[in-house]
Amino acid sequence: MNGKRMFILLCAALLLWAGVGIRSANAREEAIPIQVLLLPKFEVGELSGDFPGEAQYYYEAYLCGGEAYDIAAGFEGGKLYVKDGVALYITGMGKVNAALSTAAVLSDPRFDFSGAYVISIGCAGSAEGYSVMGDVFLITAAVDFDLGHHADAREIRDREGTTWFHDPDFDSAAVILLDEELMERAFERIRDVPLETTERTRNYMRAAFDGAEWAVRDPKVQRGTTVTGDNYWKGMYNHQNALLMTKTYGCPDPYALTEMEDVAIGMTLKRFGMEDRFIILRDSVNMDVFMLGATPESLWDPNATATETLASDDSVEAADIFATAMKNNFVVGKVLVDAILSGELQAEAVPAAA
Repeated sequence: MNGKRMFILLCAALLLWAGVGIRSANAREEAIPIQVLLLPKFEVGELSGDFPGEAQYYYEAYLCGGEAYDIAAGFEGGKLYVKDGVALYITGMGKVNAALSTAAVLSDPRFDFSGAYVISIGCAGSAEGYSVMGDVFLITAAVDFDLGHHADAREIRDREGTTWFHDPDFDSAAVILLDEELMERAFERIRDVPLETTERTRNYMRAAFDGAEWAVRDPKVQRGTTVTGDNYWKGMYNHQNALLMTKTYGCPDPYALTEMEDVAIGMTLKRFGMEDRFIILRDSVNMDVFMLGATPESLWDPNATATETLASDDSVEAADIFATAMKNNFVVGKVLVDAILSGELQAEAVPAAA
């Protein structure tokens, strides 16, 4: 009798296992395949038809007329927009928002991201002496600005020294090195894409940096390292910190930009086993130092008069480059999105050994 009961229980378990397997297979077959996941951080107004933020040009080109899905654990009212293999989700600003939003989207069983490329798109601040407002960077490494030890400059004995101190205990979470082969393939496709600037921005840069050759050149597509910080910083001390971080972590390209999300997105993708399909495209809309008499108080004090945002054509930080830089990002990004959708960016399959 015991043997018969064991046999019945075993058969029931096998049937249950088979049923779960069939349901899992059906779920995978029914999941919507995503080839490209676009992750802007904010939009200025509407997603279409007005002043562009980080999402608008991409939404208008790829997502108009598609479906919109609520995401569990996402922002209230936030949607994942999906059409023809392309998806877009506005993550929110800062590392926490970026990581949580990315994880929430990738965890949604309605979508199949197993072959998806993830492209972080958005604006950033340029490193003085290396990049100009309007540049677009293919980022090859993202460094966490906040990990390590920071000191107030007023308490540093060496007045010329940096105020950041490396702590190797944080190294596993402090830097993402993007896939080298993917970066090579991507950069070859976008390196010669022409970019635009404005006459006001050019004059602004000329005045701010005394006509230095690096500051008045035309914007272009470059490779570089980004430094991701949860605080929106400027100034010579943190510029030197960013240079030291880039060197300390062995980044393949110079410090170029600072922003607030990319290392967090990269770490999230690493947890999902997707770091080899991660691309970062950032456009510059301001600089990492104070310019033309601006001070921390004049820019950030709640009672200051300089209240224009970076997106304003009267910005004391960005001149009128914002909308032009958003367009620059899109014309570069479109090359990569189209190459992914057509299968042209993927690595060629290695022939099997005879």
